[in-house]
Amino acid sequence: MIKKLTIVGELMNNSYARARAAFLERRPEGYAALAALQERLGADYLTLNLDGTQRIQVRREEMIAFLPDVVAAVQEATSLPLSFDNPGLEYHKVALESYDRKKGARPILNSVAASRERLDEMLELVAAYDTLAVVMASERFVDDGAAQCLTPQDAHCAAKEFVELLATKAGRRNDQIIIDPGLAPVGADTYGLVNTGLDAMALIQSDPDLRGVHVIVGLSNFAWGTPRSVRHDLERAYLTLATERGLDFALANPEKTPSPLPHGHEMVGKLRHALAQGRKVDGETHETAGYRQAEAIMHICQHAENVEI
Repeated sequence: MIKKLTIVGELMNNSYARARAAFLERRPEGYAALAALQERLGADYLTLNLDGTQRIQVRREEMIAFLPDVVAAVQEATSLPLSFDNPGLEYHKVALESYDRKKGARPILNSVAASRERLDEMLELVAAYDTLAVVMASERFVDDGAAQCLTPQDAHCAAKEFVELLATKAGRRNDQIIIDPGLAPVGADTYGLVNTGLDAMALIQSDPDLRGVHVIVGLSNFAWGTPRSVRHDLERAYLTLATERGLDFALANPEKTPSPLPHGHEMVGKLRHALAQGRKVDGETHETAGYRQAEAIMHICQHAENVEI
């Protein structure tokens, strides 16, 4: 049986041309149109990220000044709850102050992480505004700050630590917490990071202390850089493998029908095989296994291009 995912629509993000144009022209109605579109396409939440990208520079002051107008316009267009995505405390303060709870359900604060400045104040916002919270389990606390999680066990420990923090400092139940173990672009993954994320999901899923937490990934990262002819099926095949391990949320483009493929689909088998190639055997380095995985992914892409031709 194919698992139903909770979709967080990502089109209100300056990575997308329509959102970028709305920001540059300061048109809140542009965001409202994107919100209504994503609701029609079946999204469950809508993420709002006004930050800069490689294509556009955004000053913090102009982003924060525009944010209340955008939130109001979006809430006029849809009753779907919003997910506010930004590393900065001030962004979340203004977004949550602007969000009318009478017009939408509990919002999401995305995200808390070991590297966040003023983390305690961010946890206070989660409690004060009764939000869901996305936890970046790709980072862990170390003595002198934060470090990247390079093993599934690291990510699992980071998730446990943040669940405890959110319970004690923000009064969150497990089912109000969404864990993001991270998702690397599979075409450039020569260190086994995709497998690390999948294995972290399995550890989280099997931990009784974490029962009820949700798991999310940013799906658009996965097939970045692969040919268009294969990208969509690769993303959906990944969703199949990830839902087997507990994934139940996806930050994704609703226009691309982000749903898992059937377990018997050819692409699911190909991706499963390619990721298995990335698991090192005794005596190997991560790099050796990683390049073997990369070759298997390249073979999938080349075959798809040949079929397309």
